[in-house]
Amino acid sequence: MLDYLASQLAQAWPELRVTRAANGIQALELIDELAPDVVFLDIQMPGLTGLDVAARLFGGGRAPRVVFTTAHEQYAVHAFEHAAFDYLLKPIGLERLQRTVDRLREALRSAAPAPSVAPDALQALLRQLGVASPAAAAAPAPLQWIRAAQGTETRLIAVDEVIYFQSNDKYTSIFLADGESLIRTPLSKLKEQLDPQQFWQIHRGVIVAARHVAGTRTDFRGRLHVKLKGREEQLVVSRNYVDLFRQM
Repeated sequence: MLDYLASQLAQAWPELRVTRAANGIQALELIDELAPDVVFLDIQMPGLTGLDVAARLFGGGRAPRVVFTTAHEQYAVHAFEHAAFDYLLKPIGLERLQRTVDRLREALRSAAPAPSVAPDALQALLRQLGVASPAAAAAPAPLQWIRAAQGTETRLIAVDEVIYFQSNDKYTSIFLADGESLIRTPLSKLKEQLDPQQFWQIHRGVIVAARHVAGTRTDFRGRLHVKLKGREEQLVVSRNYVDLFRQM
């Protein structure tokens, strides 16, 4: 499907730069990194569904224009017309895709705002389509303890001691008041085990403990930085997470 859609887009929109994601989690990471104007999402993707990805995109920050692709009948997508720029039913014909591309180009030229999405509407459509949503599943208890390497020893760390987590290639660095430790768990997997009320993702590579946030500042480039209580370093906030601090 990815190859087919890319080839169709190459004909309908030759100047478009296309980057592909293999699953919903990778899609979120690439969107955060590249800040695209347009995103094509398959409703049924591994990891996270296209609707789950859309819900997170529209939850804060600058949202791209989203076009859903789906194999489901038209009655299902009618219920969600207000939530995305367009829908493309598979198999996607070049003529239909061209109409979507022409509308996207016009919207980008006119700087029309991207539509907003109600999370409850996303979940309602998931139920209607019979698509299992990871976000809707019963969540396990948040992580309480972490075993981490520290030199030649293994340390048992209470999650409450953590100031922030930072991605470190295939590993994750844990920053504490008395030093730094390393775990083999990638940040994306670790995030699934943390309490989202206590730990905020502020960048695709950083999760900070809310209780250690002292405030924010904006640099001369307009980038937002998180200031930490009792620490000198400041953490850059990605544009997709800026709304977390809108009231600060």
